[in-house]
Amino acid sequence: MSAPNAASAREDRFHSLTPASLSSAEQSSVVALALKVLSGRFRRGRTVNAPGDIQQFLRLKLSGRRNEVFGVIFLDARHRLIRMAELFHGTVDGATVYPRVVVQKALDNNAAALILVHNHPSNISEPSEADCGITLKRARALARVALRRGDHLVVTDGSFVSLAERGCI
Repeated sequence: MSAPNAASAREDRFHSLTPASLSSAEQSSVVALALKVLSGRFRRGRTVNAPGDIQQFLRLKLSGRRNEVFGVIFLDARHRLIRMAELFHGTVDGATVYPRVVVQKALDNNAAALILVHNHPSNISEPSEADCGITLKRARALARVALRRGDHLVVTDGSFVSLAERGCI
């Protein structure tokens, strides 16, 4: 029974590493490597059906940021990934999001649907009333040009919240 575990441990050069055992430079390298691995999985043409499909990628991409970052995941008509773009950078507790820019970028990317994403530098993933309000305003703007808003995701270092699952949408 222990033979398969020993074999898989030999195949995994990283199994015994802990964050505390790595220098700051090594931690940065591990994060960069993880982003490359996840970017391969989160690539153009991949179908995105559920918030969990992109959770790890977004947590690595947006966690640890000192200020709020608002981005959009652009999808085609079959909910396949076109690309992700960081559109707005804000302060420690908010970012100004312009609906016109979101719509313009969606049209530039020939998107049929999109997923809004942003981080909470406070590491409190609970969506605020402002988060719900922004989501509803963006949904109205997107509907005017026949774009579907799939969800709005809030990302922190340790958690991930779907506003659709929370009933804000």
